[in-house]
Amino acid sequence: MTEELNIRRGVSEDIPELVRLYDETVGHLESHVNYPGWKKGVYPGRDAAEEGVETGTLYVAETGGRIIGSIILNGKQEAAYNGVSWGVVAEPDEVMVIHTFLVHPNFRKSGAGKFLMEFAELQALREGKKTIRLDVYEKNEPAVRLYERQGYRYVATVDLGLGSWGLPWFKLYERTAEEC
Repeated sequence: MTEELNIRRGVSEDIPELVRLYDETVGHLESHVNYPGWKKGVYPGRDAAEEGVETGTLYVAETGGRIIGSIILNGKQEAAYNGVSWGVVAEPDEVMVIHTFLVHPNFRKSGAGKFLMEFAELQALREGKKTIRLDVYEKNEPAVRLYERQGYRYVATVDLGLGSWGLPWFKLYERTAEEC
């Protein structure tokens, strides 16, 4: 990447570009290998962008005036997280959860994904969180490799109730904020 990558909180004016980012990314995945199992027009889409912007939890990565990636950072843990023996005992308000993490296909292998993950870790520290958690479709090998390289530890495999979408099992990962 020749231009500087910047990460900032998403704003309502970003929503059309975020929808385009989501559509282009999912379109690429559907025509190649759809590692996360996302569906164009279903998820991620306008609803995810609007909710993330409204709640102030969506962040965008941009370069050259173009949004090339995004990540949602909040405390929303899926119900299946409750039955898991996490490495870090934490109250709900001490947990940051990574959602809807993506980088445009044209910017893969540019370091943008690693940069977004490092931003999430710094944000967790800024917000005083004890741990960062995430779930990933078990067959999303590129994401699993990235998370493990970033120091996230595998915790368990769970059913998030998406089996009817062809996504029966998700791996849960965790990293303590202190390690960041």
